[in-house]
Amino acid sequence: MSYNLPSHLSDLPLYQKAMDIIVLSRSISTYLNQDLAYLNADGSEDSHIYFSGDIVQQSTNLAPEIINAEREHCSLKKHKHLESLDRLTHRLYNNCKRLEHSNSNGRDYLPMLRYELRKFRKLQRNWMMTL
Repeated sequence: MSYNLPSHLSDLPLYQKAMDIIVLSRSISTYLNQDLAYLNADGSEDSHIYFSGDIVQQSTNLAPEIINAEREHCSLKKHKHLESLDRLTHRLYNNCKRLEHSNSNGRDYLPMLRYELRKFRKLQRNWMMTL
């Protein structure tokens, strides 16, 4: 994934962690989708399959929000990007918890993603102090 980055941003630990989370969430989602794509005995689909797509979408949006916050000069607009990043992180963490209740062997990898999200949150708090 390539974004038009300011030069200092590619060295930012928060940005690097966001990129790691994107790769990890895509891998987990692919693994989960193989198990969750089948219909239930009553013909309904597994509702957890939507959460697997959500983790990919939310993780993919982390890096652009970091970039937008770094580029923004107006503090009010910068704050909106920071709030958005915080919401994305929270939703991503909650969707991981929901997926741990799914009927898939891929759920065993979700604690690893949640661990990475906790590290991301720590980096995020430190980064927000520098803005």
